[in-house]
Amino acid sequence: MAGIGLSLPSNSTHRPAFSSSTPRSSSPRCCLSSVKMTVSVDEQKKTFTLKKSEEAFNAAKELMPGGVNSPVRAFKSVGGQPIVIDSVKGSHMWDIDGNEYIDYVGSWGPAIIGHADDEVLAALAETMKKGTSFGAPCLLENILAKMVISAVPSIEMVRFVNSGTEACMGVLRLARAFTGRTKIIKFEGCYHGHADPYLVKAGSGVATLGLPDSPGVPKSATADTLTSPYNDITTVENLFNAHKGEIAAVILEPVVGNAGFIKPKPEFLNFLKKITKENDALLIFDEVMTGFRLAYGGAQEYFGVTPDLTTLGKIIGGGLPVGAYGGRQEIMEMVAPAGPMYQAGTLSGNPLAMTAGIHTLKRLQEPGTYEYLDKITGQLIGGIVDAGKKAGHTISGGHISGMFGFFFTDGPVYSFEDAKKSDTAKFAKFYRAMLEEGVYFAPSQFEAGFTGLKHTEEDIQRTIDAAEKVFKDL
Repeated sequence: MAGIGLSLPSNSTHRPAFSSSTPRSSSPRCCLSSVKMTVSVDEQKKTFTLKKSEEAFNAAKELMPGGVNSPVRAFKSVGGQPIVIDSVKGSHMWDIDGNEYIDYVGSWGPAIIGHADDEVLAALAETMKKGTSFGAPCLLENILAKMVISAVPSIEMVRFVNSGTEACMGVLRLARAFTGRTKIIKFEGCYHGHADPYLVKAGSGVATLGLPDSPGVPKSATADTLTSPYNDITTVENLFNAHKGEIAAVILEPVVGNAGFIKPKPEFLNFLKKITKENDALLIFDEVMTGFRLAYGGAQEYFGVTPDLTTLGKIIGGGLPVGAYGGRQEIMEMVAPAGPMYQAGTLSGNPLAMTAGIHTLKRLQEPGTYEYLDKITGQLIGGIVDAGKKAGHTISGGHISGMFGFFFTDGPVYSFEDAKKSDTAKFAKFYRAMLEEGVYFAPSQFEAGFTGLKHTEEDIQRTIDAAEKVFKDL
């Protein structure tokens, strides 16, 4: 069976068996780095098994809540045995049973130039010789900050933190400090980390005051969080009319990735820019996913809409823990020690994350990068949707650059309510069958997928071929 059953020692380096062409180091169209691997015919025909993953996961459940350190990894929404990963390289990953997969999760977005990139690893090795964390300023912070400021239209100053959640916590406090107001508007299906004010369940089609969406979140923490369906202009207008002079900011994923892949309607982002400006509120783009992925300058470059503040993460750390928030200088100078709004972090701006980020962004500046991502991702999602429809399934999907998604429902999908019409039971069956075919998607109908520069056209075709096979049997 293509793509599975490669029995490999855990300390070996791998050349993915799917890759057939020779890489070119200077081009984003390059294939996987040349790494030697010998696989016998018997190994290639090995039956798909997750026995070692099952043993490891059962042990993990005695050590960590649910056996994981982030809930979606437990496969609760798709069922079946979660896979325990041993190693990654380029566009491929290997579990501890030796199964090989084409990876469309990419560590949930950071691996845009490919896993374990040789140049990034070499740079990290050199940096580690000087130390892993200083707890003090280092020159690398200046370099990455300049790169981010030059790339992202809204950012004139930036503060580095250690995660997307931390970035969204900081930007919310900053927006409230700058405006002197407390209320915010967020959108149903948009995820901004697990801080209390963001864990809010939106009303069905009408704006409501937030109710806690997780035990342990007091009502007082979400009382100032207003919610609206995504892409719903009328509800946002009504919220501003009902809370005149009280709303500090509107925060959203400019392209939703945490309810599946959902694009904004053509007028939506411009409308938000206009209404926030008219009401002296701030517009915040959470670009933890979309930053440096839809375009080098993120969604704001792609759509031509500049927010007041932006959060970043994932790609700017090149696979290491990182986050950032930034915006206009007059707003950012509220942040301590320049201003009175306090926020701090022990590992913020650490040299390893800065190094990986610098070398990742350098690679993304190469000509043709985003054209290539758009090309292969369009081929991927088009092939999957066409295969599903030909087999008689209801399916829709879309992409922008290296970000994509598909739903087992009729399109278009413009909101979380639309997304929830998807046949999640069918997705779960599709997911598990694709896993056995050696294709790894995000283990939830309500998560976006990602491609990277190391995905080859052969990867894409093998994925489509696997999907055609699975759809026929689904």
